[in-house]
Amino acid sequence: MIELRRDGDVRILRLDEGENRFSPGFLDQLEKALDELEAAEGPRALVTIGTGKFFSNGLDLEWLTENPDRLEPYVGRVHRVLARFLTLPMSTVAAINGHAFAAGAMLALAHDHRVMRSDRGYFCLPEVDLGIPFTPGMAALIQARLPSLVAQEAMLTGRRYDASDACEAGIVQRYVPEAEVLTAALGIAAPLAAKDGGTVAKIRTVMYESVLTALASR
Repeated sequence: MIELRRDGDVRILRLDEGENRFSPGFLDQLEKALDELEAAEGPRALVTIGTGKFFSNGLDLEWLTENPDRLEPYVGRVHRVLARFLTLPMSTVAAINGHAFAAGAMLALAHDHRVMRSDRGYFCLPEVDLGIPFTPGMAALIQARLPSLVAQEAMLTGRRYDASDACEAGIVQRYVPEAEVLTAALGIAAPLAAKDGGTVAKIRTVMYESVLTALASR
């Protein structure tokens, strides 16, 4: 479901459960991987990638429909995962191999850098079409990581950005063919592995203090 391996000084976190929706079991494994990443020593950087045509489709809406009484703790858990990515003691790169929707798009935004597959897949925040308002923490993350007008458009229209549109909008830094996504992400991550992880985490914590506060509020 989730694999963590090394390529030199870079850890590669591969999400491999279909649409990579945030089911409780998926979150269990993701949190376990984060524990391992936080405990790692020496030079390190992280690349997160999905499989097939999905990076992540975000919240497990089917599970939520079956468990409406668990909405609050579930969303709080997703918030904590996003906050942990924001405060990881290493530079991070999201290799967006396919669709990144809703909370899956937010997961990509919780990384320092983003590379997107050029030939297939969209970055999309469809909450306005789903009738699901953004939580304050999620809204804070999106608004902190995207240019103001892009955040407004993405949040209020549910626009689907293909790779070239996402790059033009400043959502991703690069887009490349599918076969080159991981290589491109590793090319960004590897030179950053020598950065002191503790310092990286402290800088991000200061930069995104208001986002982390909002994510912790629910």
